[in-house]
Amino acid sequence: MEKSTANRIIEILSFHYEDKPALNFSTPYQLLIAVILSAQCTDERVNKVTAKLFLEHGTAESMLTLSEQQLEKYIYSCGLYKNKARHILLASKDIIERFNGQVPSSLEDLRTLAGVGRKTANVVYSVAFGKDAIAVDTHVFRVANRIGLVDATTPEKTERQLMQILEKKTWSKAHHYLIYHGRARCKAKNPDCENCPIKELCLKKIKR
Repeated sequence: MEKSTANRIIEILSFHYEDKPALNFSTPYQLLIAVILSAQCTDERVNKVTAKLFLEHGTAESMLTLSEQQLEKYIYSCGLYKNKARHILLASKDIIERFNGQVPSSLEDLRTLAGVGRKTANVVYSVAFGKDAIAVDTHVFRVANRIGLVDATTPEKTERQLMQILEKKTWSKAHHYLIYHGRARCKAKNPDCENCPIKELCLKKIKR
């Protein structure tokens, strides 16, 4: 796809979707925890869980007063709760001991935290610190490849290709637009092509 077309797609999507995540948070730390919890879980469910969790344990210091078993009870409904609880406590410990109680603002440091992969690091880097990055989750991966923005076999390759074709200033916003579009129109099953705002620019129109 030509760069002009790709950036036109992002421009069109900007009129239909928000440029911020659906997760509720007040601090970079809370965003980090919410993104960890969102793995294979809906944002709606995460927000229900964090409403209570953050009210009672919204800082790394407070989180570390919980045992894994106690934290598991808070986050049970998010799924994968044992791994998530362990990662959250390990990441919180790192934040306190290695980063003076502050979530690190560099991608390299973010990726050293427990439970923080490339996608999570990119989300925190872009949303919490206002830096340019494209986080590729399942929606971004599916939509970007389906409509022809990229032709990639992995999330990391998708990220690199999106960075090459999209204007840098739109990277972070494009991430949100593609997620919302994947949820609202370009769904994994039964995509709503008829009402798609970018159907005329889609290079890989779904065959019915």
